[in-house]
Formats: sequence, structure tokens, C-alpha cells
Amino acid sequence: MLGIIGAMDEEVAKIKECLEDCSIEDCAGMKFYRGILRGTPAVVVRSGIGKVNAAVCTQILVDRYHVDAVINTGIAGSLRSEINIGDIVLSTDMVQHDMDATGFGYPVGQIPQMDRFSFPADEDLRKLAQTCCQKVNPDIHTWSGRVVSGDQFISDKAKKQWLVDSFQGSCTEMEGAAIAQAAWLNQVPVLIIRAISDKADDSANMDYQTFEAQAIQHSVNLLLAMAEQMGK
Repeated sequence: MLGIIGAMDEEVAKIKECLEDCSIEDCAGMKFYRGILRGTPAVVVRSGIGKVNAAVCTQILVDRYHVDAVINTGIAGSLRSEINIGDIVLSTDMVQHDMDATGFGYPVGQIPQMDRFSFPADEDLRKLAQTCCQKVNPDIHTWSGRVVSGDQFISDKAKKQWLVDSFQGSCTEMEGAAIAQAAWLNQVPVLIIRAISDKADDSANMDYQTFEAQAIQHSVNLLLAMAEQMGK
């Protein structure tokens, strides 16, 4: 069973439309759409925005649906000049940039009493996504790199530069690292897919609405192709 998490209605609407034999269950204020996606048993759900919503959603997928893998689709702001609006970033690992326990001797981003700084993405899922994206989204570039997450919409150059200097991230958003932590604790493979909707700087507020639809469509194309390959 494949668990698919989107942060907003727009992200999951097109995916759930492709589910066959779909049933709907409500849990923790979320609607879980269960069915067959391009030959693969799957559950699609909107987590809501932010790390808490994302982590709760992931745990429900593990406990109730016993998912074998979790893929989180969504949009993000680019942290690297070569990653442009419309491109896709596939996670290598994920860090929570708003975790700060430096007073206890931990580096910014590391969660106290955990033996790792970042949470790894599944390499097989990332490779599959890379291959599929090049096939179904030939008009854009696909990148692999670190996703940094926090309960903040990043829209100023100074904060963006701090994220680059502190974490060497490729993109920034609000859910991925929480999903990755929950998946890691449950030993479930995970991949974060982020289509770039803005440059995470002073233009972010303007770019977001303009490019949101395009960014989501690229993610949907990729996810459907991955499900089709998994179902073979």
C-alpha cells in the first residue's frame, strides 16, 4: 500500500480523481481516499499545512493503512539559483530548520535525543522518481537535494540566505521533514517531491499564485507515472 500525502486540496484533487474503486474514511479531520492508482493500491490524503498536521497524517497512514511507503507531493521555494520555478526537487534527506536546541549543545536543526541530524529519503524511490520525471516532465529539470522544513513561509532574502548557509538545502517548505521523521521512526520508506513555485525571496508572494497550478501539475504527472511503474 502506497501512502500519498499532499498539503493542500489542490495537490490531491487531481490524484484522487485517478483512483479506481475509491472509498473514503475520515480520521483526525482528514479524508483518506483509498483505491487503486494506476495498478498500485494507494491511499491519498490532504494533511493540511504545517509540520504537526503532516506528522499526524503520516502516523495514521502507518497505523491504520499499514503503508509500505510514503510519498509527499507539494510545492516549495527554491534555495539554489540553478533550481528554477517549475523544476522538481527530489529529496535526498530532510531537516527541520526551525528546530533550535542549541542551548542543549545541539546544532540548529537537530532534534534533541535523536542520533541523526537529517532524515534520509529512500534511494530506490528517489531513483524511480528521477527516471519517471524525465519521461513525463521533459520540459523541466529534475534535481536531487536536501529539503528543509519549518512552520514558516519563506519570503525574504535574508532568511533564504540563512537557510542556504546553515543547511545547504535545495528547497524549503512546511511539511516534508516532519513526514520524514515520522516515517523514519516507523521504518517506512519515504520520498519528498517538491515542485518549485517560487524563489523563496522577496518575489515569493508574487510568484506563488502565478506558478502554483503549473508546479502542482508537474508533481501529479510524476506521481501517476511512479504508481504505474510500481503496479507493474
